[in-house]
Amino acid sequence: MVKKQILKKRQATEIQPLAGQEVTIRLLGMLDDGTVVEKDPKLSFIIGEGDVNLALELCASTMLLGEIILLSTSAQYAYGQQGRDPDIPPDASLLYQLQLLEIRDAPDVQTLSASDCIRIGNQKRERGNYYFQREEYSQALKSYSNALKVLSSPSTDNSSPEVEELKEGKVKCLNNMATTHLKLARNSDALTCSQTVLELDPDNVKALFRMGKILSEKGEDQEAMEALKKALKLEPSTKAIHVELSKLVKKRDGTMEVANQKPKPPQAVDKSLNPFIKPTRRRSGGIQWKLLLGAAAVALGSLVASMILGTRS
Repeated sequence: MVKKQILKKRQATEIQPLAGQEVTIRLLGMLDDGTVVEKDPKLSFIIGEGDVNLALELCASTMLLGEIILLSTSAQYAYGQQGRDPDIPPDASLLYQLQLLEIRDAPDVQTLSASDCIRIGNQKRERGNYYFQREEYSQALKSYSNALKVLSSPSTDNSSPEVEELKEGKVKCLNNMATTHLKLARNSDALTCSQTVLELDPDNVKALFRMGKILSEKGEDQEAMEALKKALKLEPSTKAIHVELSKLVKKRDGTMEVANQKPKPPQAVDKSLNPFIKPTRRRSGGIQWKLLLGAAAVALGSLVASMILGTRS
């Protein structure tokens, strides 16, 4: 599904990039009909961080410095069943012409300037958004994590003039990570990301709403109520907050109603029925006496009848 044909091999060097190194390539990408859909004279990316499609990443790691190749790839290793709107249709195979121009160690984020951290961090976050829209959530998380790592570089301390822009970038990454964790049913991780957002921005409505919803599902109703009320105060017109808060109020009221219900005492037997309730033994004894008296009456009747008949004869 991925094929590489060497057009020009550089004989003077055998240098090949390693995972974690940064490369720069000259790129021209076409559809099967020759339509050019990607063109970049100096595309730079770090191998292994998911900044480009898988075919390009795999191929770059096999190239030698200066080498020129043709790369054909199926949609599975390029843009998949969704394609890339508006220029790459679904399930499209692609043909690339590539040249490896540079290989270097990836930049040390601890020494990057604040402006470089913002630029690289935003690029990686946008790449995460691309994967998220394609429902490739694990890959999206990887990109968001890489972006957050760059934006949290020690070189970007609070003395940096871009401190607010850096904080905004971190908040966006963390909120996106929380949403992605929820898609993967990792509620605890989503809650942790939301709490970290609120440490940076206590009035972040998205984080407050998400935290309130997760806490409600965990049964921590009081904490959930506080988060949702604060979110509603900040954005009183947001319908989703009203809906979630209404659910929580109904849930709380229902729990309180059940808790306040007292069990009814067992009903006492009406005293007026006592004369009619007799032990089983006494009832059976009464029945036996009735049978004996009945039998005696029958016997006496038979004796009288025989005496009368005897007299008449």
